[in-house]
Amino acid sequence: MEYLLIGALSYVVGSIPNGLIVGKMLKGVDIRQFGSKNIGATNMYRVLGPWPAFLVLITDIAKGVAGVYIGQAFLGAPAAALAGGIAAIAGHNWSLFLGFQGGRGVATALGVIAVLMPKVTAIIFLVWAAIVLLTRYVSLGSIIAAAVAPPLIWLFGEQPEYLYFGLVAATFVIYRHRPNIQRLLKGEELKIKAGSSAPPKKDGEQP
Repeated sequence: MEYLLIGALSYVVGSIPNGLIVGKMLKGVDIRQFGSKNIGATNMYRVLGPWPAFLVLITDIAKGVAGVYIGQAFLGAPAAALAGGIAAIAGHNWSLFLGFQGGRGVATALGVIAVLMPKVTAIIFLVWAAIVLLTRYVSLGSIIAAAVAPPLIWLFGEQPEYLYFGLVAATFVIYRHRPNIQRLLKGEELKIKAGSSAPPKKDGEQP
């Protein structure tokens, strides 16, 4: 029963559509109508710029952190913390408030591992940042970072439960990036650039 409650609460927290909320509150924009139509920080960066994107990134990471703490608060066991984290990622990817649509789960997964495995998180972030800086493809950086997470968890000798989580989280992230993978293979993926998919200006609005 406790695990069901942990999963349900964490899923609801993960379902909070931060990108949609930030876009509407700050700019009156439905982020799902522009750019890649994704609610994550990358599309927010393309559409509305760095500060709204940073706010979405931080709040999406916080959902993963919250999922872990929900599990710890109820049972305290590593498995409970991971159950909460996985449920939060699932909520972000298949949001209860967006008709079971959502983001890619990268930032929320990062929040989970940042609490449980900070050293692994630091390396994963460096891998992601290096790929993005070299290629300007956030999706490619996210896919590669997800793929290297399980081997890193194993190399650092983390608990078996954490390795299982890494495998599940990597599967979630890569699966959700299927459209990006197809565009990368076709050479059609968008590179990261602030304001590159900005919404049109309203009548009378200054550029």
